[in-house]
Amino acid sequence: MLLTLPWLAGCMVGPDYQKPLMALPASWSHSGATQPTQPPELAHWWGRLNDPLLDSLIEEAVAGNLDVASAKARIREARASYRQSTGALLPSTDGSGSSKRSKSSGASTGSSNTAWSYQAGFDATWELDLFGGNRRSAEAARYGVDAAEEDLRNTLLTLIGDVASNYVNLRGYQARIALAQRTASSQRETAEITRNKFEAGAASSLDVANATGQAANTEATIPSLRTSYAEALHRLGVLTGQAPSALESKLKKSKPIPRPKLPIPTGIPAEILNTRPDVRMAERQLAQYTARVGAAEADRFPSVSLLGNIATSGAQIGDLADHSSIAWSFGPSLSIPLFHGGQLAAAADVARAQRDQYFIAYKSSVLNALEEVENAIVGLSQERIRYGKLATSTQAYRQAADLARTLYKSGSSSFLDVLDAERSLYSAEDALLASRVEITQDYIALQKALGGGWDGRVRIDEPEIVDRPKTRPVVFVQH
Repeated sequence: MLLTLPWLAGCMVGPDYQKPLMALPASWSHSGATQPTQPPELAHWWGRLNDPLLDSLIEEAVAGNLDVASAKARIREARASYRQSTGALLPSTDGSGSSKRSKSSGASTGSSNTAWSYQAGFDATWELDLFGGNRRSAEAARYGVDAAEEDLRNTLLTLIGDVASNYVNLRGYQARIALAQRTASSQRETAEITRNKFEAGAASSLDVANATGQAANTEATIPSLRTSYAEALHRLGVLTGQAPSALESKLKKSKPIPRPKLPIPTGIPAEILNTRPDVRMAERQLAQYTARVGAAEADRFPSVSLLGNIATSGAQIGDLADHSSIAWSFGPSLSIPLFHGGQLAAAADVARAQRDQYFIAYKSSVLNALEEVENAIVGLSQERIRYGKLATSTQAYRQAADLARTLYKSGSSSFLDVLDAERSLYSAEDALLASRVEITQDYIALQKALGGGWDGRVRIDEPEIVDRPKTRPVVFVQH
């Protein structure tokens, strides 16, 4: 039997994990203005928006965001679970000690004796793990660490995208508020001209009412834009781990809407298997639950452990080492699962069903990634076309509005022409600003879909409320 132990120790039941293969398209369906043959430039992608303030906000968010802190805690948990699992592969030892005081008395003599006794012992246990159940559990825990680290990368990807998106929205709302204020001011001037013409008998009260109403209607859009601006500001504060209004003074001054440098390389679809952290996390979770199948299968087989103990006793503590009685034992222990009402087989079936679920989740994550990239490519290319048309229409409406005002002042045109021209111009200019925001948002969505995220060091620090030794391990997050 001893000759068979080395062979049995290398045996592990259950399936060995192999990364699944998926058929992916050779190129993106809608490349638009991008360059699909070049690999995507995912490192520090937000830097291509050329906005130093956005760069600093992202650094603040990475350092202070609470979702990132939770992801770091999950990494620490996974690493501790892995250490716990690998510890089961090693012998376990325990020490014990006891002291007793006893008293005896004689009925005939009436005398009594009091005595102390001391015992000390040492126990050791080592499960041989003949069928690999503990090794499968350790393997699953190791994959769990990988999945937790990918979860952190995915959290960072989402966080950076959210910070950039809300920052772009905030700059867009600032620009639209400024546009509404300028337009309302111009319309109030037109209303004043109309009122003067009315007093001179050259315009009707209807023209005055229309001019006043249009200026008030434009001003009415400002409160809702300010509300949206405040929401974006508050969201940025929370994303950076601060109070909602903490960034108000820093972001109060208006700046241009960030615009990406085009064209944008997108690479090939197969690259998202390596660049998307959510896809990599799903693959690691599949590996983790594949290993758990083996751990569940091993529970159906016999287990062998080596047990040993040494015990010593004496009347005095000093006798435990010199004049004590010593007893020891050593030998194997065999446990064979005979009847458990089908629980062990059911547990293995549960593990296989969970593995199948994570296999489906992995395939789903790949397909969702492909969909997000395709949608972002189409959205970006079509929005650029739309922006060009809006720019042309805005220029035309601006010329029309200038001409209408000139003709109206000279009395060669009716006020309805001015009213319609100013309304159309404001609508076109506002749509142009919104389209400029949307182009940048599509750029951000494309970078997120391709897997762009943080590419620096992230400390897996512990929260201040946790009292632990001041060690600061780091994880290197890189794409």
